[in-house]
Amino acid sequence: MRKLLEVNNLKTYFTTGEGTTKAVDDVTFELNRGETVGIVGESGSGKSVTSLSAMRLIPDPPGKIVGGEILYYEKGKDAAVDLVQVSEQEMRHYRGNELAMIFQEPMTSLNPVFTCGNQVTEAIRLHQKVSKEEAKQQTLELFAKVQLPDPPRVFGAYPHQLSGGQKQRVMIAMALSCNPDILIADEPTTALDVTVQKTILELMNDLRREIDASIIFITHDLGVIAEIADRVIVMYKGKIVEQGNVYDIFSDPQHPYTKGLLACRPPLDYRMHKLPVVSDFMDVEIGKDGERIITEKESSMEKVIESVKVKPEELKARHDEMYAKEPLLKVRNLQTWFPSKKNFFGKPLDYVKAVDDVSFDVYPGETLGLVGESGCGKTTLGRTLLRLQKARGGEVIFDGNSILEMPKKDLKDLRKDMQIIFQDPYSSLNPRMTIGNAIMEPMQVHGVLENDDARRARVEELLETVSLEARHFTRYPHEFSGGQRQRICIARALALNPKFIVCDESVSALDVSVQAQVLNLLIDLRKKFDFTYIFISHDLSVVKFMSDRMIVMNKGKIEEMGLADEIYANPQTPYTQKLISAIPKGRIEDIAARMTVTS
Repeated sequence: MRKLLEVNNLKTYFTTGEGTTKAVDDVTFELNRGETVGIVGESGSGKSVTSLSAMRLIPDPPGKIVGGEILYYEKGKDAAVDLVQVSEQEMRHYRGNELAMIFQEPMTSLNPVFTCGNQVTEAIRLHQKVSKEEAKQQTLELFAKVQLPDPPRVFGAYPHQLSGGQKQRVMIAMALSCNPDILIADEPTTALDVTVQKTILELMNDLRREIDASIIFITHDLGVIAEIADRVIVMYKGKIVEQGNVYDIFSDPQHPYTKGLLACRPPLDYRMHKLPVVSDFMDVEIGKDGERIITEKESSMEKVIESVKVKPEELKARHDEMYAKEPLLKVRNLQTWFPSKKNFFGKPLDYVKAVDDVSFDVYPGETLGLVGESGCGKTTLGRTLLRLQKARGGEVIFDGNSILEMPKKDLKDLRKDMQIIFQDPYSSLNPRMTIGNAIMEPMQVHGVLENDDARRARVEELLETVSLEARHFTRYPHEFSGGQRQRICIARALALNPKFIVCDESVSALDVSVQAQVLNLLIDLRKKFDFTYIFISHDLSVVKFMSDRMIVMNKGKIEEMGLADEIYANPQTPYTQKLISAIPKGRIEDIAARMTVTS
């Protein structure tokens, strides 16, 4: 294979008033023509900063490439060019023409006031001397190539008029507009449904072969890496801790951090009491010079996994006891519709049936999983159960009380027993309020405990319950990581001692390692406080791990319902079968088969 990109001893540091952060610290790797290299690691590992350094998109200040070289071997030229040393004007030639980037969140990368077509034609005309009409024709051809439905419609559509998967395809089309040699994809599938994710991964594989490009694919999920990469680079705190052939990394990982990342993905073929986490495989100490000293624990992956497996008889005993009780929540023929078309006088002419004649029960202490693609109605269903969304019809009985008929003045007491943990913890926390006050506020509203001193003591206890510290009381949301903010939202939900909690995509935006910690916390809290959960997610592997029973939703209706293990082992409907087949499984035999085909 011919070398295309060579990164040698790259160092990118960020300097602020608090000191210097070595975001990328002495990183060396190669990318060959026609190859896909996966860079994997948690948030803060340096994987995205590595790719931004290659594109020369590091904001200066506070960031700066302070050492190393990035050698690009351009077609038809004998010598490589060092992208670190070229001028900004020269870099504009390489950026877009030779190296292109697909960013994680397409909505923030696309301009909301311009149509998708205009934005791609602008990129084409910036790098190629073509007319508006030629650029438009190229854009329509690109939209067809990335399998967008009805390219002329998408050309005239604004970003908010497209689904997440369609917006990501527009970004891929823009990146391909100048036929680059290297395509850098930074977490391009993180927030997408598993079915959409699968089609995007297949699309990128097909395009790589079609235009003879190389891909640097950045993700925190080794399951996704197994589906697309030829080689893997594992990064931790700015350094490469392991790299090699994808089959070797999955079949025989050498570094304890890699073992932790592999082990913390929810398994599909057996059930666990809790997920292994990175700390099960390694300890980290800070040395006198500030360097991290990693010590591997003696436990093997097999031993750690075996220690947390659930025995079938344990699960059966739990279910027999739980399902002998009276349901805590009864839902009968629930409907939630939204007007999609109105006449001149505002009278609805047509509806989107987000929840359409849905019936089920939830038992005390149970976790009921709701799974399906975006738009299937699962979030609307969860919000309707809590009276955060008005139902059109049906019946919801919670703890013997009819919720939908309850007067608004009586809802306040209901809120104490029914809580929700939202998908995005940052947007559900007031940035001007300390996290201690944010957790204390619902206690004040409902008059829980006699005074604020007692409430503060309770909040500090809750912070420690969710593995934070009492001293964090006076800090603000921006001072925490995504996983820590989600723990804060969990603590706030616990403040009123609820009986029932809806978890709405509460781990979908987290690294797999942080996700494992939050899922373990939710399971521990269920055992400790005997909570009842409805756990909503588009990720069937996470729902299967968390849930006793599972509901598969599609277009507002229940597609399938039953014990989680039974649905996975024997799905009854084509829709459920499609969801299961789309899950990145990371199996050794699948990797071996894929590499045999591509070699």
